[in-house]
Amino acid sequence: MAAIDGPAAPRPQGPAASALVAAALALPGILPAGAAAQAVADHGVLELKYLDYRDWQPGASRMTVRSPSLYTLIPLNDTTEFEGSLVYDAMSGASPLAFNTLSGASGLGVTDYRTAGDAKMTKYFGDWAVGVSGVVSSERDYLSRGGALDVRFFSDDRNRTYAVSIAGANDWVRPTHHEIPPAPRNTLEYLAGITQALSPTQIIQSNVTYSYGHGYFNDPYKLLDRRPGERRIFAWLTRYNQYFAGQDGALRLSYRYLHDSFGSNSNTLTAAWVQALPREWTVTPELRYYTQSSAWFFYGPPPGTGFQLGQPFTMDTRLSAFGAFTLGLGVAKALGDGWSADVRVDFYRQQSNWRIGGGSPGIQPLSARWLVVGLTKSF
Repeated sequence: MAAIDGPAAPRPQGPAASALVAAALALPGILPAGAAAQAVADHGVLELKYLDYRDWQPGASRMTVRSPSLYTLIPLNDTTEFEGSLVYDAMSGASPLAFNTLSGASGLGVTDYRTAGDAKMTKYFGDWAVGVSGVVSSERDYLSRGGALDVRFFSDDRNRTYAVSIAGANDWVRPTHHEIPPAPRNTLEYLAGITQALSPTQIIQSNVTYSYGHGYFNDPYKLLDRRPGERRIFAWLTRYNQYFAGQDGALRLSYRYLHDSFGSNSNTLTAAWVQALPREWTVTPELRYYTQSSAWFFYGPPPGTGFQLGQPFTMDTRLSAFGAFTLGLGVAKALGDGWSADVRVDFYRQQSNWRIGGGSPGIQPLSARWLVVGLTKSF
């Protein structure tokens, strides 16, 4: 739940002193571009976004999600800042095409909503900082509450940041068909990482996370679904950003490896280019490749294959072996007086045979589209 913040790298002078440098060195999960990572942000931010998501499978539309969200960052004084966000998701459609059959809860399709909010307070103490955060997320059949504590330590030259954090979540699954009583799930997550400014125009970040959860992991809406009562996840994430003065552009690369005790191993590779254009426009194309192996208790078609009473079993295609590509494009424009606007569209395609080493047979491909528009005010 906690993110590693990177250092405020020395700003270049002369031709490299572009406004894009701040964006180039702003790793995902860090405060908006221009905010210093080892000190309170020098300005506040108010950001409104709207997400429209749709996915589909051969011959059928599936899920639709519409989600407005609000984010704010407020420096309270010279050593303290506040961050918070609110989001509302409205979802409708059908669950995945499972072995050529679209389905939903009680056969009526899926309709749901999610209301979530989080808040974080960060206090800076010279060469270190501590953040405390909390989050609540509620759906018709799901309630999650959590909190996190993160601590960051800064090197004397302000080019290196060490980070550690611990987060916990308490979830309750409450199926709408009432065939089972509300069931709990508890999770603890630990993070350790380092962020290093290699030069005024290069920054790298690497962190590892480990989470342990126990409780109810089944999908109550899927026939015969029974999963282990414990889940352990290890992940390693590395990001590298570099600004190129000659092109007034920035390269962003990332790699993530994840091992899940359910038996699934995944790899994610992402590359993006942030290009500054005249009149304060910015365009960002991005390509991502994802591949995962299946859970050890996943069984493909025909339905019921491999089922043994009392043993873990799932036909959930999200736990199958597959590969996926995402192609995205973002466009942003500074409007003056602290205002900016952005729009981003991503197209996703998932297929079993795109997995390195082969995927689960008999699984229908899945396609999706994200459209996000945003308006930001700095103050």
